[in-house]
Amino acid sequence: MALLVALPFLPLFLWSFAGEWRFPDLLPAEWSLRGFRALAEPGSRVVEAALSSLLIGGAATVASVAVGLPAGVALGRYEFRLKGLVVFFVLLPILVPPLASTMGVHLTFIRLGLADTSLGVFLVHLVPTVPYTTIILASVFAERGVELEEAARTLGATPWRAFLHVTLPTAAPGVAVAALFAFLVSWSQYILTVLIGGGNVVTLPMLLFSAARGSDPVLTSVLALLFALPAVLALVVALRYLKPGEGDGEQEGFVGLGGKVS
Repeated sequence: MALLVALPFLPLFLWSFAGEWRFPDLLPAEWSLRGFRALAEPGSRVVEAALSSLLIGGAATVASVAVGLPAGVALGRYEFRLKGLVVFFVLLPILVPPLASTMGVHLTFIRLGLADTSLGVFLVHLVPTVPYTTIILASVFAERGVELEEAARTLGATPWRAFLHVTLPTAAPGVAVAALFAFLVSWSQYILTVLIGGGNVVTLPMLLFSAARGSDPVLTSVLALLFALPAVLALVVALRYLKPGEGDGEQEGFVGLGGKVS
């Protein structure tokens, strides 16, 4: 699996350092840093686009988790009438083709003055990220009972403290996975950014698509590696955080809360 995932990056890596590479040679005939130098030129917008992507992706991740956390608790823990309909409406933004839904959002954003702004791009990125975050967190809280939280309540903890110190630490790995999905979805958005940003908000996927339409595989490969780097780093951090042993936090958080309550 690791080999299948990493294999497509090999030609990108070789092309990014290639000076001349002609078929049928297996390796480049010459090596060069031309692609990296092109990205560092004063007129290049790569740094600006990367920072814009990171800021919008980070903000969308935080907002998606903030919205999806209470929604995930409600959908995962409780049964109520028309729950299936609520889940359907939560999933609707990712079931409908993004181009169709974004056109209606674009008209609304024009009236509100949010079109062609970073704020508008951030808000439209919540359309696909919030459903993923909510459904992931709903499944997380559906698998976790409320016994520890109820025990903390019997010791005198308020509902908020019981959730913050007992329930949330046990669900932290699931929250990390939801945040990772939200960041990756926002980081890779192209259509939503182009339609709402109107070319004024430039992100890294826009530069990558523009380079891919050209005839310079070296520059395209360098941009592709740069585009994949934050996603790979986020995945590595998440896997490191989700290593075995997180379950110990349940007892530690409960004991810590019990000490505070007592």
